[in-house]
Amino acid sequence: MSISPLISPVAVKAYQCVSAGGDGVEALYASLIANRTCLKQLTLFDISFETVVGEVTSPLPKIRPSLKAYDCRNSRLALKALEQGDFRADVERAIVRYGAARVGLILGTSTSGIYDSENAYTRLGQDGVMPNSFHFLQVQTAQATGEFLQRELGLRGPCYAISTACSSSAKALAVGQRLIATGCCDAVLVAGVDSLCRLTLRGFNSLQLIAPDACRPMDAERQGINIGEGAALLLLEKPSAENGRPKLLAVGESSDAHHMSAPHPDGVGAAVAMAQALRLAGRDVSEVDYINLHATASSLNDLSEAKAVVSLFPEPPPCSGVKGLLGHTLGAAGAVETVVSLLALERGFLPGTCGLRQAAPQCLFPVVASPNLAIGPRLLLSNAFGFGGNNASVLLEAA
Repeated sequence: MSISPLISPVAVKAYQCVSAGGDGVEALYASLIANRTCLKQLTLFDISFETVVGEVTSPLPKIRPSLKAYDCRNSRLALKALEQGDFRADVERAIVRYGAARVGLILGTSTSGIYDSENAYTRLGQDGVMPNSFHFLQVQTAQATGEFLQRELGLRGPCYAISTACSSSAKALAVGQRLIATGCCDAVLVAGVDSLCRLTLRGFNSLQLIAPDACRPMDAERQGINIGEGAALLLLEKPSAENGRPKLLAVGESSDAHHMSAPHPDGVGAAVAMAQALRLAGRDVSEVDYINLHATASSLNDLSEAKAVVSLFPEPPPCSGVKGLLGHTLGAAGAVETVVSLLALERGFLPGTCGLRQAAPQCLFPVVASPNLAIGPRLLLSNAFGFGGNNASVLLEAA
């Protein structure tokens, strides 16, 4: 029985990404097909424990002088993603088509410019004064990188940030769709950007969640997570602009608030988010061809997500997770892995689960270990679950 959708789909007009998997979507696609971990020893700063990270080691572009107050690693990662391929030109065409006031910008982030704030406070401890170049509001605050991108591009539509830990940029996609569906915007640039910093690495290590070696999502002997960084940009436009582009059908959201950092043990909130995405789009569980799992490789998170999938899908589709390849990019993960999912849709393959040796016994569904080039999904879910039970599940459909 068909169900009428409760929200109109939007076209994903263009997308780009910078991560440990490489600069741009072509490099990311090559890394996904190779399925060899991109996690390496940290070079950005020193830490006192063993781990590997998903660090962007290629040079980052400079911020132009008129926007120098926004200069930080987070903004530079965003600018690097903007400069990949024709993405900037795609945004500029949207501005010409609709007008700058009709193009919004929603950022999902959890770290913002914390790395640069840490450096500034280190200088304060050493010299007794903060660096003159450090501007707290343009670096540290959650909306800072969003404001930078807005000014860099000359956008004049709604601009703000979502910061709900690891679901941040998936929820930013939901906001972008609603801004278009309600007529507030004709196009929305959704950005997910997070950069490595001491706070997150030490914080996750204090929770005993950091793995010393490359993580193994959904594996029976997984030991914890690896932190990564990245920037993903997606240009959403109203459905009339579809023109053979993949569609964002809906984003399901939930907040089970089970615990400050641990997921609900039975995956209740995760299942609600996936179910809501399908309900909003008027689709059935039987139509889903693939699930990109949140799959952080932590013991509790993977177990919770596995239970959620089994509880919702009588016959679960193939599933996999890419954090063994890229690391967990935290607030950027929702957008970064939506880009991974869009590549799967457009290029016709199922990503592998890098690092998987033996699937955990609770994974009562097919876990894709190596990329499957023989299956091209048409409808898929991409999950992003954050602290405090902030859950989001992105439903995408091929053109």
